[in-house]
Amino acid sequence: MAIGEMEQKLQKYLRVMSANGGSDLHMKSTAVPRVRLHGVLKELGKETWTSTMMENLAKEILTPDQYQKLVSDLQLDFSYVIGSEGRFRANFFYQMNGLSSVMRIIPVDILPLEKLNLPKAVEDLTEVQRGMILVTGVTGSGKSTTLAAIIDRINATQSKHIITVEDPVEFVHPDKKCLINQRGVGEDTHSFADALKAALREDPDIILVGEMRDIETIEIALHAANTGHLVFSTLHTLDAKETIDRIIGTFGAEEQPRIRLALASVLEGVLSQRLIPTIEGGRVAGIEILKKTARIEQLIMEDRDNEIPDALAEGKEIYGTQTFDQALLDIFREGKITEEMALEYATNPSDMKLKMQGVGKGAIVDENADDKEMEVFDFKEDE
Repeated sequence: MAIGEMEQKLQKYLRVMSANGGSDLHMKSTAVPRVRLHGVLKELGKETWTSTMMENLAKEILTPDQYQKLVSDLQLDFSYVIGSEGRFRANFFYQMNGLSSVMRIIPVDILPLEKLNLPKAVEDLTEVQRGMILVTGVTGSGKSTTLAAIIDRINATQSKHIITVEDPVEFVHPDKKCLINQRGVGEDTHSFADALKAALREDPDIILVGEMRDIETIEIALHAANTGHLVFSTLHTLDAKETIDRIIGTFGAEEQPRIRLALASVLEGVLSQRLIPTIEGGRVAGIEILKKTARIEQLIMEDRDNEIPDALAEGKEIYGTQTFDQALLDIFREGKITEEMALEYATNPSDMKLKMQGVGKGAIVDENADDKEMEVFDFKEDE
């Protein structure tokens, strides 16, 4: 079927973005499209899109029901697919100048854990049989990529029934040793909560919840983890402590002691990611790792969350846990990032500076690390 003029332009933008290793395409009424490349927004072409062009694009690529939902809700999440070439997680939303859109590329190939160069403690979490494992970080920090790699490892090594509930479905997992049912909110189910309730009657071993957005979803996920299932999910939090505080703080004061006990019991791991620009111009993941230990469980139960970072730091050699700053220091040691970048992204820059100067446990001096400005990028034509 022939596609419209605006959709043809969109597909060219998406192909150029993909060819150049970009991650997100931003389109806005009254603006030139931009693409995010290694964390930086760059203009793509010279054409300014009008509000009429953006409305026509929405009408061309959405179903009539989706377009009506966009008009009524003033925003819409959906998936966009270009044949077998690419899948994109997309969003339309209205702003003061008209309609805008952001489309994030979903890689077709799921990178194995080995290719992501993640700590062994991450691989250990694929052997967990029940409980809850959370992958957290800001938008664009690589949560989905890490989670997909974990699920792929389980899929290749264990015989399980996995149900995913996503908004929308991102990485598509073929059945290997596992049987995998993937459900998209708005397409295959009405909500995360509805799908989670149903999942408990569908004999799952593992449930992946794309995001724990509300009290009902968190409550059901905790119940599922407490009844012998393994639950994976994501949150937009910066570290393990904030993740625990966010979950408990979602509930009213009278419910928080009960939720705290439940979370202490089921939480098996938290991976909190941040992407840091490298010397070579790409980005590398720094990961804070929480794994369940008797001490971590006790700290959560006793509302001593402020002591969790120290517990993670002290457990690095024994349990493979680590704070984000420890991960950052390791990446700096490997010569992948500059001293300036390590200090900019550090949770505690003054402490990081002391370690780099040879003061304190784990301190190092890297005389070869030098700053390097990002080169001006020229887009390759997709012809």
